[in-house]
Amino acid sequence: MAQFTAEVFQNEFLAEGSTDVHAIVRMTATGAGTPEAGPIDAGEVIMIDTSGSMAGASFAAAQHAAQVALDVIEDGTWFAIVGGSHVANRVFPYPNAPSSMVRMEPAARAEAKRAIGMMRAGGGTAMSTWLQLADQLLGLLPPGTKRHAILLTDGKNESEPKHHLTATLERLQGRFRCDARGVGSRYEVAEVREIASALLGSDELIRDPSQIADSFRQMLGESMARGIPEAQLRVWTPQGAQLLFVRQVSPKLDDLTPRRTVVNPLTAGFPTGSWGDESREYHVAVRVPSKPVGSEQLAARVQIVTGDQVRASGLVKAMWSSDANLTARISPEVAHYTGQAELAEAIQQGLAAKAAGDEATATVKLGRAVQLARETGNEEATTRLRKVVDIENEEQGTVRLKRHTDRLDEMALDTVSTKTTRVRR
Repeated sequence: MAQFTAEVFQNEFLAEGSTDVHAIVRMTATGAGTPEAGPIDAGEVIMIDTSGSMAGASFAAAQHAAQVALDVIEDGTWFAIVGGSHVANRVFPYPNAPSSMVRMEPAARAEAKRAIGMMRAGGGTAMSTWLQLADQLLGLLPPGTKRHAILLTDGKNESEPKHHLTATLERLQGRFRCDARGVGSRYEVAEVREIASALLGSDELIRDPSQIADSFRQMLGESMARGIPEAQLRVWTPQGAQLLFVRQVSPKLDDLTPRRTVVNPLTAGFPTGSWGDESREYHVAVRVPSKPVGSEQLAARVQIVTGDQVRASGLVKAMWSSDANLTARISPEVAHYTGQAELAEAIQQGLAAKAAGDEATATVKLGRAVQLARETGNEEATTRLRKVVDIENEEQGTVRLKRHTDRLDEMALDTVSTKTTRVRR
């Protein structure tokens, strides 16, 4: 039986006249690696870029990786393979097959591998069509099915207007989880991140085609290990309060605020997707009416819910005090993740300025990123930053842009910008 626990980290003391309450809420699932009520239906769709840019080593490696991935998918799982260019095609089950998705079993696995081997690269890139077909396929499965997809690309989404992809992602939010991967140096990190963020998945850079198979194994293995197909984060706030934002801050940064749904007039719901054995942390910010010194109130109740069952609940409190020693304290957790969010922004803005030839802005932003990475203990970010800038003083954020950098190193830094580290204790 899966168990959820909730922990709240905050400084609940507010100075006279203050209204904003910030808290980090950690939700932890244990025993969630296997289905709670026996086997559950699961669906997997693997989307492979078959555009002309993939021709060569990347395409051969992607075909091999997809074939390897089929061995990770458990028997009984519904699955399909999609080839994506400027249009999306169902590679397996074959287009003339009576069923659009089939259950995995040895004969289906072997035939799917043969179908993947017959794929050919050609055409442009319109990722919205790939995602729409994945949604159509997964949408055929019974309610309660765990729905997951993988998307692999090596290029830009250049065969359709940008707003087509954005609009498609907005429509597909909450329908399935998608882990997205970019291979090589020609794809756009921001596009892959947009897909993964909207569909509650992960995004990574695969530097070399030879690493695609291991990445596919990992993604499918993690998907198979999520025994809870869907959970919702719910935030109740009292009458007169305003929920400012809800952001996932660990293990990666993801603003959930735009995905808010109304549960009732005082409660908002936010999708979190499927769960295995893991912890995730959320930054919840609430504005409440100021009260006299000595007053206290409940500012928010944060719950994790599966179906209609509340699995864990944490309380966010507010207490007004005239004691500056109490009100001046900053919760280490809130400070840490606020810094991590600023770090991500500094990295992304710095790299954008560098790409635009604005070296002054790039130097300032990446210098600030170095400073924040040190303050938050994000050693991976520091390591990646060293590939792009020469660091003269970490504490002060004094850097010089490297004259010659590998685009893959810049892409790796961009990708890691949204990955966070936990508070050091």
